Amino acid sequence: MTTLTPLLTRRWATPESWRLSTYVNDGGYQALRRALAQEPSAIVDAVKASGLRGRGGAGFPTGLKWSFLPKPDGGPRYLVVNADESEPGTCKDIPLILADPHLLLEGIAIAAFAIGCHHAFIYLRGEVVHAHRRLQRAIEEATDAGFLGDNICGAGFDLTLTLHAGAGAYICGEETALLDSLEGKRGQPRLKPPFPAVEGLYARPTIVNNVETLAQVPGIIANGPKWFGSLGTEKSKGHGIFSLSGHVTHPGQYEAPFGITLRELLKMAGGIREGHDLKFWTPGGSSTPLLTADHLDVPLDHESVAEAGSALGTRAIQVFDETVCAVRAAARWMEFYAHESCGKCTPCREGTSWLRQLLARIEAGQGREADLDLLGEIPDQIVGKAFCPLGDGAPACVTSSLLHFRKDYEEHIRLGGCPFDPVACIPVREDVA
Repeated sequence: MTTLTPLLTRRWATPESWRLSTYVNDGGYQALRRALAQEPSAIVDAVKASGLRGRGGAGFPTGLKWSFLPKPDGGPRYLVVNADESEPGTCKDIPLILADPHLLLEGIAIAAFAIGCHHAFIYLRGEVVHAHRRLQRAIEEATDAGFLGDNICGAGFDLTLTLHAGAGAYICGEETALLDSLEGKRGQPRLKPPFPAVEGLYARPTIVNNVETLAQVPGIIANGPKWFGSLGTEKSKGHGIFSLSGHVTHPGQYEAPFGITLRELLKMAGGIREGHDLKFWTPGGSSTPLLTADHLDVPLDHESVAEAGSALGTRAIQVFDETVCAVRAAARWMEFYAHESCGKCTPCREGTSWLRQLLARIEAGQGREADLDLLGEIPDQIVGKAFCPLGDGAPACVTSSLLHFRKDYEEHIRLGGCPFDPVACIPVREDVA
């Protein structure tokens, strides 16, 4: 694979790409008109046939998720857009909102029509004020033009769209914690079942989808499910945005079909920074286990990455070269997870705190051999026992770094401190390879 597929990102370099006029002149909202001329069930079937999977990390089939909604009972049902992009390293949804907000809005309108929703919500990470302003202006433009609001495109379908800014809690990226926060409660995950499709926002049937997931919908309706399914792999169909950050020559967003490899992406991004070699990388953000240079040719799809021992997640590929201390990286990530734990369940609340303290002790040169055994045991008390998936993902950086770079940990203990310069992160001890 030598070329990218700029579909979601094809207007990003266009002057004033965020304006309604730019979007409409490029064929925008035509998919919405086409969708409104069909039966809602046909839209659900098309998305299901396309093989579109959620782009927020879990990778659950989108059309199947929509079909879980119970039959209409005369009451409201809701569509909630998860724009609370909080995973360290993840940076695809906010750029998409900034560069092409109307693509998201069109996807929301089509999805709302398909599931019979007349009031949708966008839950946006509160710190990104610039994205909030741009999205709010796009909503106003679309409403004035008749693509949102009452009697959309003269088809008799009404949709109110509310933009809500969160308060910056990582836990609100979990869909049920997001719903509680949207209701004005403390953002903490709910016990499931019932699932949101049955009892979600305000105890009504609710679909929660990621920004990128809904941005894919107009393309599917415009070009057909077979077109979408022709991209990607057999089980991970379509294309997506791969976010490359860290020690690469040209970091940024690279849109490509699923199944591309990191080796191919690095070639397009100019490779690792000059004079250095790849040490480790995350395929889907810091809550996915680390991979190494041995995994450069693993196809980046859900199944292949899982087989390699990690998860595709949000495709937040953080790249680290040989100058980086694996212990320090794990310690920094664990500081984040311990701080962001909502505290609802004991395994996550206590486990992340213990891991943070152990890593800090090793980094400070006070580590003991027994600490390595504890670092291997504590994650077993968190994974599968935490209340939500965010707790399950928190120890991944520890277990995987210990698996691949145990020598880094042992050197910290043997030498009484980190063998890397704390500022430049460059090896300073000659006896450490």
